[in-house]
Amino acid sequence: MRTPIFQLDAFTNRRFAGNPAAVMPMSSFLGDATLQAIAAENNLAETAFLVPEGGDYRLRWFTPATEVPLCGHATLASATVVMERLEPARSRVVFHSASGPLTVNRVQAGYVMQFPARTAEPVPAPPGLAEALGVVPMAVFANAFNYMALLANAQAVRELSPDIAGIARLDRGGLIVTAPGDGVYDFVSRYFAPAKGIPEDPVTGAAHCMLTPYWAKQLNKKEFRAFQASRRGGEVICRLTESGVELEGSCVFYLEGEVEI
Repeated sequence: MRTPIFQLDAFTNRRFAGNPAAVMPMSSFLGDATLQAIAAENNLAETAFLVPEGGDYRLRWFTPATEVPLCGHATLASATVVMERLEPARSRVVFHSASGPLTVNRVQAGYVMQFPARTAEPVPAPPGLAEALGVVPMAVFANAFNYMALLANAQAVRELSPDIAGIARLDRGGLIVTAPGDGVYDFVSRYFAPAKGIPEDPVTGAAHCMLTPYWAKQLNKKEFRAFQASRRGGEVICRLTESGVELEGSCVFYLEGEVEI
């Protein structure tokens, strides 16, 4: 069988920046092993699989190694494909996912996603964290999904060269590293998830579901301009709302075609 594939750079307005994602619309989901094999073949941080469901879509995300319960940049890319290629008359789409319904609205500068907030609690640094980072964090927070390490400043985040194998041994799926922003940004971050097959993710929407409530308390505000300081880099507009977190960004198309399965 042949099925369409789109590759987009998400959370950016220029090609070769942001976070690449593959989006593959299908009439129905193939078997889990086949979806995982496709994601591994695509070899991007995420491949999103879309299936129509009523007037909405069912959405699943796979890294090259595993299925994940939430992915921001591949949701942004999926919304862009739906509203710019599949159904260009639409200005709103709802994706049904493992994390519940996710609504995305078209706005002038791109798209706004409605995501759940992921709060975190302060915890002692787990064994091996400081050694993996190469620096002792000022504080450590955790929830069921990730650890988050706070560093002193944005330069420390940008210059970090961690031991990826050491991060993979932590008892969470990923590690967020963050600090107050510099220049026009309220905060900066990086995200490492080698246990999911992603040594460093270029721009991570789901990480900002944890970052946004944290920085809302620290900065006493609810809207932020954030930068993820990976090599490719990407900008995310974040808002804390009563119902969760809004993440705003745009995408650039890179590839459109078909794959044979």
